[in-house]
Amino acid sequence: MDLQLTGKRAIITGGSKGLGLAAAHALAAEGVDIVIASRNQDVAKAAAAEVAARSGRRVVAIATDTGDDASVRALVERAVEELGGIDILVNSASNQQVGRGYQRLAETSDQVFWDDVNIKVVGYLRTARAVAPHLVKQGWGRIINISGLGARQAQSIVRTIRNVSVSALTKNLADELGPHGVNVTVVHPGTTRTETLRQRLQAQADLQGVDVAELERTKFKNSIGRIVDASEVADVITFLASPRSVAINGDAIAVGGGQPGVVHY
Repeated sequence: MDLQLTGKRAIITGGSKGLGLAAAHALAAEGVDIVIASRNQDVAKAAAAEVAARSGRRVVAIATDTGDDASVRALVERAVEELGGIDILVNSASNQQVGRGYQRLAETSDQVFWDDVNIKVVGYLRTARAVAPHLVKQGWGRIINISGLGARQAQSIVRTIRNVSVSALTKNLADELGPHGVNVTVVHPGTTRTETLRQRLQAQADLQGVDVAELERTKFKNSIGRIVDASEVADVITFLASPRSVAINGDAIAVGGGQPGVVHY
């Protein structure tokens, strides 16, 4: 299937590693020129060089703090200058350490809450607000918000709230922008194999004296019986970024390999 993405232009926040980097590789492989936005310019430049070398597409690194509105507006202005316009926004920036381990009410401080929500929710709002006028003006665009299956689980107060909030933001944007040719969707990854997860699992396996594969089988359970790879999540993101995804708008797509025994309708 031709995804009709050749020549499209994308901004990916949090694009220097993890799911963001996987999405950059997948989109570039389909002919998309990319802006990788990351707080660390050196890391972003290294990621951009990697994606460009593999795909042959134009890939630009721009240091950006999505927690700051002026930084976000500068990102979009420069992205338009560098690529000649914007067609796709993938919101993937987050602080994965915030919320980890804060499962109890007493441990969920105001600062922990705001530090997380400012990036994962308000940061997504900032980037969408800056990009949307360009998409509406040209009558076509895609915004894909990366949330998480934490939206459907009560394991961490902060993570559940932020992921549910991303879903709510997505639906509101979809209803407003859909009539202008701009589809907005949210992707809910579950546990996903990234370089960070590989390192964490290896350290845990070494500590317990077990094989990593055995640890994965016992620790993470889904309907396909294995951890989903970041590249497989990126495949879904790439389809949603394409003109082929026009029938999907405002909805959440779970990409965690299936939650056993759970029915969503």
